[in-house]
Amino acid sequence: MGYLKALWNFVLISSPYLLLGLVVSGLVHAFLNTDNIKKLLGNNSAKDVFLAALLGVPLPLCSCSVIPTAVTLKKSGASNGATSAFLIATPESGIDSIAVTYALMDPVMAILRPAAAFASAIVAGVLNIFFNKYEAQQEQPEVKSCCASKKAPAPKLGEKLKSGVKYAFVDLIEDISFWLMVGLLLGALISFLVPDNFFTNLSDWQNKGMILLVGVPLYICASATTPIAAAMVLKGLSPGAALLLLLVGPATNVSNIAVLQQYIGKKGVIINVASIVLVALGFSFITDYLYTHHFTVSFKLAGHHHHEHMNWLNTVSGVLISVLIIKGVFVKKIAPLLEKKEAESCCSSKANHNHNHG
Repeated sequence: MGYLKALWNFVLISSPYLLLGLVVSGLVHAFLNTDNIKKLLGNNSAKDVFLAALLGVPLPLCSCSVIPTAVTLKKSGASNGATSAFLIATPESGIDSIAVTYALMDPVMAILRPAAAFASAIVAGVLNIFFNKYEAQQEQPEVKSCCASKKAPAPKLGEKLKSGVKYAFVDLIEDISFWLMVGLLLGALISFLVPDNFFTNLSDWQNKGMILLVGVPLYICASATTPIAAAMVLKGLSPGAALLLLLVGPATNVSNIAVLQQYIGKKGVIINVASIVLVALGFSFITDYLYTHHFTVSFKLAGHHHHEHMNWLNTVSGVLISVLIIKGVFVKKIAPLLEKKEAESCCSSKANHNHNHG
């Protein structure tokens, strides 16, 4: 019962901000012209890297979604530097994850998180300009007919808003639902089971080293890392070590590294991972310094005053987010398994039928 209360507390506090993040994400998706992005990132220059990082920070794409987007950009002529900057800034940050960081943590972490994502993207992008000359084999361009040159009419405002709503409350929430559920479940478990000051028994370097060992090879999306990091801070983890988890968890994982290697080369992958780790470590020490000398840890998760002032809003938002997460997990994880089992049983019944008539 205590665990369920801790879980519901996480949902109550984060849900209004997560809904707000989804709405803004939908608007960004609806009004952002991807063709213009492709044109902006075509040159191998520091300006392109800067623009790619700047565009990547607010975009609400998790790691599984950013890979095909980045590959499209690369095939459209984006440089290794711009592609790398976009690949790093986008999964580490996003409007939805910034909103949840503000909800479960505080305004300082909500600023430091995108700032660190931007910095690591810039470092990786610039290093790729100077040290990574890898060029992927270009695919043969498609031959377009004369009709293809005619531009489709620009979508109306209503159509854009409709596509934004669909993206936010269908596509995006389904993409992040499983890992968001994992993050909330683990965050509540840490909050309920782990003794207070648990992480203070380890040295700062041990805490940071442990997070790097777990966070670099594994994947968990930006929004999902937030409840885990917030719960760990309340159990004695330093805010800097928590920021390290927020940065390396979403930005690196073994499967995506394998995919990216063919587009930006082995050297590009090494530069990217090293940039993420080193910049994240640097920001983690800066964060600890700031919280030691200038700010106090007053994460909203620690108290209940936050949602007492607008209890009805949190309750309605919490129920809505719970329904969306459950639906997303069903669509993405459970339904495919049921379809696979149904197909297998259908095939086996046909085989038995043919055998009996043989």
